[in-house]
Amino acid sequence: FQELRQQRNDLQDQYLPIGSSFNFEQFRKTLEKNTAIVEFYISFDRFLTFIFTRHSQQPLVLSSSTDQLYALIDWTTAYLDDYYDQPQDWRNPLTSRLQKLAEILNFNKILQQLPKDCNQLILIPHQYLHLFPLHALPLPENPGKLLFNRFSQGVRYSPSCQLLQLVQTRKRPDFTHLFAVQNPTGDLSYANIGVEVIKSYFNPADTEVLVENAATKAAIDSKPLNTYHCVHFSCHGYFNLNQPQKSALILADAYLNSAPAELNPEQHLVLDDGEVIDLHKCLTLDAIFALKSQQKLAQCRLVTLSACETGLIDFDNTSDEYIGLPSGFLVAGSPAVVSSLWKVEEVSTALLMIKFYQNLLNQMSLAVALNQAQLWLRDATVQDLRNWAEQLTKQLTLENNFKEEVEEEIELFKNDYKPFYSPYYWAAYCAIGESYI
Repeated sequence: FQELRQQRNDLQDQYLPIGSSFNFEQFRKTLEKNTAIVEFYISFDRFLTFIFTRHSQQPLVLSSSTDQLYALIDWTTAYLDDYYDQPQDWRNPLTSRLQKLAEILNFNKILQQLPKDCNQLILIPHQYLHLFPLHALPLPENPGKLLFNRFSQGVRYSPSCQLLQLVQTRKRPDFTHLFAVQNPTGDLSYANIGVEVIKSYFNPADTEVLVENAATKAAIDSKPLNTYHCVHFSCHGYFNLNQPQKSALILADAYLNSAPAELNPEQHLVLDDGEVIDLHKCLTLDAIFALKSQQKLAQCRLVTLSACETGLIDFDNTSDEYIGLPSGFLVAGSPAVVSSLWKVEEVSTALLMIKFYQNLLNQMSLAVALNQAQLWLRDATVQDLRNWAEQLTKQLTLENNFKEEVEEEIELFKNDYKPFYSPYYWAAYCAIGESYI
């Protein structure tokens, strides 16, 4: 057992500059002023909540009862059963589900332990807690308010303290060059609209977009990704529960016209609808980890995964290790990732991403830009969306089809209706890693 532990530590030290040598005291001193970390740990008979700031000599530890752990397990089982088997039953009561989760995790008590001047929160979930939008939990004592409303500098996540300390060492001053993958499978019309608007925020000379059939794995491999500050994927994503390292962003030419007589699990993946994709033509987690040795993300400040389920992890894994696409991009070199926790809706995702980048380029930090975009989408009325689309079209000299597409989606609703109020439309996206973009 000691030999295995040493091998694990050696691998950590090899692939992470901060591996088994992690020191809590040193890490604590790197935290920004007015920032708190809330880290969860699920054990066999309870769950623990660790709370600390840069001034904490030791973390404050809150311990649940066994009954609270059982309540969390029951809540998680019902949530996942409905998500995978009864999507409508999962989606409709999502707000009340999240209210219940806030009660089970005792967020009222957690918030009471934070310094009054705390304006930024970093969440480090554990195991299946990584699957839930903790940043969007309703605050029981403030109806209509969400967890991120409580923090003016936003709520973000980290897979672990070690990875957070690592990404904080990456100082990337520039955010002018964009590389984007746009709708490689050709069936996401709003991905086209979203990327077309987002790229207009950047100088055309500093922007490269691979559109539809051009967005192949070979094309991405041939590009000098180490010259870009923002890497944006607007495509389908797939999380592989059985082999997380084979989770993938699906690129052009990945779908097979006919399944081979014999499937190779290292190369082929059968999707829920029975279609088969060639993983060699996708950007898998294995391929993302390989970007590290090639230093492909050496200048990157942000990777945005505007796709389904890109933030999911191997929640059946009983270890403390976080295995998922976001941690892959963090290890590979990016200090920050935005990813999603469920199969997102296409229209709301496009609007959210456009607003997110608009906020970023107005000098907001990553967490604030995303949180504010989510709040905006939740509260936007039909008239608000109509006015925004018209204003953006003029400001960026966009083609009128953007305004017309937005109008077409909302024309059946009354002007004061909020079409995207449900957390289903906006809460899936999480800001992970470093915040200052």
